[in-house]
Amino acid sequence: MVRKIGLTGGIGSGKTTVAKIFELLGVPVYYADDAAKRIMNEDEDLRAAIQKQFGESSYKNNELDRAYLSAKVFNDPFHLEILNSFVHPATIRDASKWMNEQQTPYAIKEAALIFESGSAEQLDYVIGVDAPFELRIKRTMERNNISYDEVVKRMNSQLDDKIKMKLCDFILQNDEQRLLIPQVIELHQKLLMLTEEL
Repeated sequence: MVRKIGLTGGIGSGKTTVAKIFELLGVPVYYADDAAKRIMNEDEDLRAAIQKQFGESSYKNNELDRAYLSAKVFNDPFHLEILNSFVHPATIRDASKWMNEQQTPYAIKEAALIFESGSAEQLDYVIGVDAPFELRIKRTMERNNISYDEVVKRMNSQLDDKIKMKLCDFILQNDEQRLLIPQVIELHQKLLMLTEEL
């Protein structure tokens, strides 16, 4: 049976970079954000719930209008919570199905909201990717081409990073001071040993 590992961290921490390194080591990775986008387009019940709550304009040319929906929810914690209450259960079900299909000693679910969504309960371990606050802001501004204030607003909609890291079983430092790849390789070896103990 495959061990189910979560991979999380705040915006700009470098979760995706870490996930890609694990993939190079032969570990399958489920990207929750990508899956959620796919599910919001494919799942008819979810589409209907989103359109009922946020209006017909949520979809344009039969595709989710992400810009429209983001504008609706990112400035409104109440609406963000409603959207998450629709999307998280569908994504958790999809991830669980995907995990059970894997044939490797362990598989990873990469997601920003592992604890917030309740999906941590279905995982054996959670890895946290930690990075300094200002570095995370700089990375996100460059990657998403958005303002400092916009990044901080998005950060504030997530669980505080210090709390998130305390909840994790393992932590990788992505602070541009310590090399990341050796940390991932070391953790990979540790996880393989843990799967052998099953």
